[in-house]
Amino acid sequence: MEIHLNRVDYIQVGVTSQKTMRLLPALGKKATQKVAIADHDGVLTCFGMKKGEAVPVFKTLPGQKIARMDLGGAAGTPQEKIFVCSGSQVRGFTKKGKQFLTFEANLTESINAMHVSGADLFVCASYIYNHYCDCKDQDYYLSGDKINDITCLTSENLTRLVPVLACQDRVLRVLQGSELAYDIEVPGPPSVLELYNKDGGEEILYGTTDGKIGLVQIGEDSAATKWEIDNDKKKGGILCIDTYDIVGDGVNDILVGRDDGTVEVFGFDSSSEPTLRFEHVLSESVTSIQGGCVGKESYDEVLTATYTGWVTGLTTEPQKTEAGPGDEVRMSKETQSKVEALRAELEQLQVRVLQGREQYQQTSQSSTAVSAVPVFSINDKFTLCQDDASYSLTLEVQTAIDNLLLQVCLLIKLVSVHKYSKCLMTLLLCYQQPNGNFLLATYRCQANTTRLELKVRSIEGQYGTLQAYVTPRLQPKTCQVRQYQIKPLSLHQRTHSIDQDRPMNRLSLVGQFSFAEIHSWVVFCLPEVPEKTPAGESITFYFHNTFLGTHLEATYCKGEGHFRSDNISTISILSDVLSKEATKRKINLNISYDIDDDSVSHTLKMIHPKLEYQLLLARKVQLIDALKELQVHEGNADFLIPEYRNILDESASLLEEYKKQPAHLERLYGMITDLFIDKFKFKGQNVKTKVSSLLEILDNYDLNSLLNFFNDVDM
Repeated sequence: MEIHLNRVDYIQVGVTSQKTMRLLPALGKKATQKVAIADHDGVLTCFGMKKGEAVPVFKTLPGQKIARMDLGGAAGTPQEKIFVCSGSQVRGFTKKGKQFLTFEANLTESINAMHVSGADLFVCASYIYNHYCDCKDQDYYLSGDKINDITCLTSENLTRLVPVLACQDRVLRVLQGSELAYDIEVPGPPSVLELYNKDGGEEILYGTTDGKIGLVQIGEDSAATKWEIDNDKKKGGILCIDTYDIVGDGVNDILVGRDDGTVEVFGFDSSSEPTLRFEHVLSESVTSIQGGCVGKESYDEVLTATYTGWVTGLTTEPQKTEAGPGDEVRMSKETQSKVEALRAELEQLQVRVLQGREQYQQTSQSSTAVSAVPVFSINDKFTLCQDDASYSLTLEVQTAIDNLLLQVCLLIKLVSVHKYSKCLMTLLLCYQQPNGNFLLATYRCQANTTRLELKVRSIEGQYGTLQAYVTPRLQPKTCQVRQYQIKPLSLHQRTHSIDQDRPMNRLSLVGQFSFAEIHSWVVFCLPEVPEKTPAGESITFYFHNTFLGTHLEATYCKGEGHFRSDNISTISILSDVLSKEATKRKINLNISYDIDDDSVSHTLKMIHPKLEYQLLLARKVQLIDALKELQVHEGNADFLIPEYRNILDESASLLEEYKKQPAHLERLYGMITDLFIDKFKFKGQNVKTKVSSLLEILDNYDLNSLLNFFNDVDM
């Protein structure tokens, strides 16, 4: 059963963080609810709706950026007290705006996640978890990776409070006091947690940065995954989740907000599997989402807050006017008065803008004039996409973007993204590397473009910095620079385990280096490794290559490091980079290798399906014109064999995919060439003169011929 919701915009506040909007409990069953929202200006705003207008209840003075909000209250009473955190401080307000609590957590880092349950307060900084009861310190835990969110379970079936941490290393950590009870592996880095039943229970919803959603049943000693929703349509990452019966069937629906602006409502069918019932796309990321009744009594809605501070409702209230072509649209008196008020407000704003411009011109021409640089916020994300082994750079600005300049000092490929076609891309390529630059690219944006997404494709072994210069449509002109590190093994991603039965190559390092030093080298080489040195004397990380599917195991401690991979090129890159980093610190390394020749043929067989698919695609495209000519000549394609009919049916998608083929083939050829060179490099042989012969074999590709060439090269 699909549902129909209509969009209503309420108010706009400042730039907002994740989970900083809440609906206060309603006074009656179908009464409207008040909305509390906090922003980066440190302002907490509470408002309600009356006759279609937003009426403020209270508004605090500006202060330090508010990072999170939660509702609380005594057990068994309405949860209507508002708690916000700024820096390391937590403040509490009543529903009428009176401040009743100021609590300093005395953390060295700012609080980025918070949960309130009765007299218990749970706060998290980047790696630190603290539990307070009646503002007194109770428990403390140091996480092995960054903490993104926290929630806490209370249930009749549980003998204690059960805090759950969402950590960047694809794990939910369940705590008991100050100790780790157990952890739960999830399919992506969890970004948000939400209780499925707000009145208590043992089920937790999680959302990941790569757009997956799941439900986990938590016990005191173990957990079970109930279901997972994959991100098949490659939508954005999950920023917020809520549960509310918007459909009205007596079962809580799941409300989801994503960082690409997508709002989704999932309902449940008879098989208890979540089904998408509604989808709406906003123009900016959705930082908070709530279900309730705001605009009008008895009409439920999905309330969202976006990055730039817009509070928007998707309401079940039907639109008041529906007119077809040629019909006269009649507005109610309420709507007419609202339109007139908006027009009057617009005229006042236009006058104020003109006055402000004149005042600025007069001030700027003064001999004592000092130009003030306008401040603006950027919400940016640079992540590895597992599906196509490319990096996605997303930039979101609170005002319209004028242009973006990319400066890159290493070999990468820019991939156009059609999703945001409002941008006119102009590329300036500098392949001669002037002043260390390899590529300069400019993106000029059309009016009202506040969000820009592009993809870059890196090559392992090539590493450096990508710099983005963002210029908004502000006067005077100003620009902000964002830097993103592309690491030597940039296509690797953390995983929970690897296949130990594969043929493995081994790299071992021994030297006078500390645990912190070798950890910093691993952080430099590989993505998704926490910058903080792990607790304990040693650590093991597992990775898989998102493009080839090869594995890597990294185990190291003070004075010793061991790296195992079924891809010899991975070992070669690690050896070169780690040696260079040790040399910078004037540390002598004793490096040893254990190379398994079977790993080369193993890797070639993993590349084979990708290469064969690309070559088959080229053959299909070559047949399209001839098949179309036959179809025209014969009047139909019924006489063709099914294989050729499929090629005709899929001709448009085949041609579209073929346009990207040179980049895919070049990437695969490059990996095979590197594999060939690296195999003989560890034998002390230089085979670069044989590369031309290798490329000839690839042009007439056959797996057995390629394997024979790798094995039969005679120096």
